[in-house]
Amino acid sequence: MANNRLTFKAQMAQVSVPASSANLGSGFDAFAIALDLRDRYAAQILDEAIFDVDVTGEGADEVKKDKNNLVIKAMMRGFEYMGQKPKGIALRALNSTPHGKGLGSSSSAIVGGLALARELVLGGEEYMSNDDIMLLATELEGHPDNVAAALRGGATIAWIDDVMGIKAGRSISIPVNPAIKAVLFVPENSLSTSKARKLLPATVPHTEAATNAAHAALLSVALSTHPELLFTATEDFLHQSYRRSGYPKSMELVEKLRKEGYAATISGAGPSVLVLHTGEHEAGEVIAQLGSHTGGSGTGESSGFTALNLAISRSGVE
Repeated sequence: MANNRLTFKAQMAQVSVPASSANLGSGFDAFAIALDLRDRYAAQILDEAIFDVDVTGEGADEVKKDKNNLVIKAMMRGFEYMGQKPKGIALRALNSTPHGKGLGSSSSAIVGGLALARELVLGGEEYMSNDDIMLLATELEGHPDNVAAALRGGATIAWIDDVMGIKAGRSISIPVNPAIKAVLFVPENSLSTSKARKLLPATVPHTEAATNAAHAALLSVALSTHPELLFTATEDFLHQSYRRSGYPKSMELVEKLRKEGYAATISGAGPSVLVLHTGEHEAGEVIAQLGSHTGGSGTGESSGFTALNLAISRSGVE
């Protein structure tokens, strides 16, 4: 904790944070992409020791509405890092990102909270840079992939450096080809990241690991300059099939779509399904075309999945 005496701003601060889809198939625990589906947060410093939290939208009935709210916890960690905690906070959250669906909702809350803390301090960027937010967000989330995309926008590669025994989250941005768009299939059921990780084996065959490494390397090129390679680049051998029991319908949808030539993957730890494409159709046509492969009507509701046609969010938290 820095030894700074901070000047808190009297006015309310507002930020918005994109949803994110991690892994993108072959890029397990490293790649992520930001989606144009944003959670919005507004906060103000209070002179009393009160945490006044109101949440609407996705997960409103599930998240905590006191000092243990994840946005509040991230804000307090940010204030601590900058050198001084306020007595209380008023927070208003409007969530658009589905919870427990593999879309980085917790990373959005963490990155949003840290950014809010910085915005509420006079000269906050002098005390906490984006690199600092990356470090703190990784500490709070436990892994860096989703927080990187939420922070930076676009596509990102994230990793953890071990600096003198201290694990530090790092990330770098990948320019996303402007032709790339996304269709997201969100199921009714959810799956926790912790449960999904327990389904992974301790080892995988060397040949599969080698093939996956090649596809992950190809993924950075496919996202930026050669989107025609997305189908091959998103083929995974490390995690998706091993987690099938956690999201059988989602895995069935991925396989069905890939059989038709679509670059379909499980989004993060699941169970949502992400399709990256370069189609020139109108939004409704894309959903109808992909929806027809799920056995649904193609109008947004497809055999237990809700289809969303989304742009890639070029910006992160703002």
